[in-house]
Amino acid sequence: MVKNVIFDLGGVVIEWNPDRILASYYADPELRTIMKTALFLHPDWLQLDRGTLSEADLLVRAAGRTGRPAAELSGLFDAVRESLHTKIETVALLEKLSARGVPLYCLSNMSSDIFAYLRQRHSFWGVFRGIVISGDIKMMKPEREIFELLLERYGLVAAETVFVDDNAPNIEAARQLGIHPVWFKDVGQCEFELEELLASS
Repeated sequence: MVKNVIFDLGGVVIEWNPDRILASYYADPELRTIMKTALFLHPDWLQLDRGTLSEADLLVRAAGRTGRPAAELSGLFDAVRESLHTKIETVALLEKLSARGVPLYCLSNMSSDIFAYLRQRHSFWGVFRGIVISGDIKMMKPEREIFELLLERYGLVAAETVFVDDNAPNIEAARQLGIHPVWFKDVGQCEFELEELLASS
């Protein structure tokens, strides 16, 4: 019987598009490629999400790798924050499910600082009965331990739970634990698959 739904944030509930961020900040395509590799695709970004590297230290390291000015990189990080708009249709789906009494939870790879910024900026957080952020607990998807922590913390049974994410390795990790996966492509497909799972319970 399926009754609980866990949602990822970035790419599902919150817009996350590094290419668009870089295109809005740098006119030079070559520089955009350099900065994508040096920042968003660098292992330091995973450390930021894990909570083992601060934003300030990340920027210092990125400046060392790229030779770009500190003020420029700080401005780029401001652009990152400003880009984190809600996906309006997904928020509407969350609110609809919550109104029906479906227990909703959140599991996201994100730094504590960025999540704190989002928590202040948006008002839909009350739909979730529990939230687990990687930067707060020093664990990350697709590691098994972060899923187990969420299940244990909120008393959830894997076989009664759905996990919605836009990242294939995270989806597979949930499947391996016996959680029902929904690989998010768009909100229409997501809602259709969720309704099928919830209706079958």
